[in-house]
Amino acid sequence: MSASEITRTECRQCGTEIYGVNGRYSCAVCGWVNPWYEGHGELPTAEDDPDRKGAD
Repeated sequence: MSASEITRTECRQCGTEIYGVNGRYSCAVCGWVNPWYEGHGELPTAEDDPDRKGAD
């Protein structure tokens, strides 16, 4: 996986300044969440999860 980057933007619903990781955001004030595909990189797969069943 690539390095994570802290990013910031304005909430599209209420205007609060919010922070996220790699362009993915969730507003704690109003609950707005941007779509997963607007992020700056690929999401990790199930194989990337060290806690998945069957992981070595």
